[in-house]
Amino acid sequence: MGVRDSARLLASVREAALAGDAPPAALRTVIGESWLRVLNHGVDPDIGRHSTLLSTEEIEHRRQSSPLGDVMPLLREGLVSVADIASHIMVVTDADGRVLWRDGSLAVRKSADRLGFAEGASWAEDVVGTNAIGTALVTRAPVQVHSAEHFVRTHHAWTCAAAPLHDPRDGRLLGVVDISGPAATLHPATLSLVTAVTRVAEGELRLRHWASIERLRAIAAPLLARIEGKAVAVDRNGWTAAVTAMAPPDRVALPLSVRSGEVWLPSLGMCSLEPLPGGWLIRVGDRQRPSAASRVVLDVSLPRAWAVTVSGAAGCWAQQLSPRHAELLFVLAVHRGGRSAAELAHDLFGDAGRTVTVRAELSRLRRNLAGVLAHRPYRFADGVDVELIRPHHPADLLPHSQAPAVLAARA
Repeated sequence: MGVRDSARLLASVREAALAGDAPPAALRTVIGESWLRVLNHGVDPDIGRHSTLLSTEEIEHRRQSSPLGDVMPLLREGLVSVADIASHIMVVTDADGRVLWRDGSLAVRKSADRLGFAEGASWAEDVVGTNAIGTALVTRAPVQVHSAEHFVRTHHAWTCAAAPLHDPRDGRLLGVVDISGPAATLHPATLSLVTAVTRVAEGELRLRHWASIERLRAIAAPLLARIEGKAVAVDRNGWTAAVTAMAPPDRVALPLSVRSGEVWLPSLGMCSLEPLPGGWLIRVGDRQRPSAASRVVLDVSLPRAWAVTVSGAAGCWAQQLSPRHAELLFVLAVHRGGRSAAELAHDLFGDAGRTVTVRAELSRLRRNLAGVLAHRPYRFADGVDVELIRPHHPADLLPHSQAPAVLAARA
């Protein structure tokens, strides 16, 4: 099927879907799920929602505070020349979907301006509907959106391919790299190219991370040599640089807000934190750990960020969750009686045989949330009050996830 025929078929599928009629062809799953989310958000299918542009000062602030700026030369080298030749533009957004950088064909940039696709604009799904940038932000996976697969009619003349870019230090979503252009210029290799260049950029960030760990180790090693007792030097993301008098953890789970002074770290107990250039010195106390947690709040209400907050005699402690750990804790919060490793493997992967993966993930979770999780079966510990905060619309529950348990909860 040619590009024009494909565009006409997609347009008829969209019209049928909006009218509640049987479509002449099935939508791709990723597009159908996105349309459902967009409908729940009340996005106008003809013009979308108005997006106020960020100020020049705010754009520059976001550029300077994001690790994405460190890899922009690499992204430009890998994509801009290709985009320019193909009458496309390269766009890089932050994790909110705000366009921070845009480069490529001058003619296409002018066309994008007329669409509101400018630096500072929001290209999130709940603003402009289904599109490669917004949908990649939600699903955390590369995606190509062509012509009338875009929910908003004014975007049907466009094709776009985007891939999410993650921070290798903590898995945090940094933003999305996108190539967009006229729908008639659709090329099936565009998505592969964008994905490959994005992975190279993540590799560059990983190299920079380990270089910073080495610099911190050089600073911390002489300090640790003079300390009596257990201590560990970690970077701002908790990665270990140096250690004394204890087994070296790969990473220490730090609370969302880290400050100097005494703090309870579930994996280490009561500790004293002191700032270091690029990280923290953690002195591990010898006193007995405080009593177990009494309350856990699991917040999975947002589409791109999930957190667990633990409260007890030692106070309150919060941590951001990775996509997999968010899935695991969600299943355990739903099944308060507990789940076996085989049951969790089926819940997450649809394959009860993948127990090794489940046990490894839960081992990491139990170290980070000491006293919160029990096993045999895996469950929240007895006596812990668990509150689960879900999104308003079931379709927005962990939208990146393809875990059978999450898909069932969305339904």
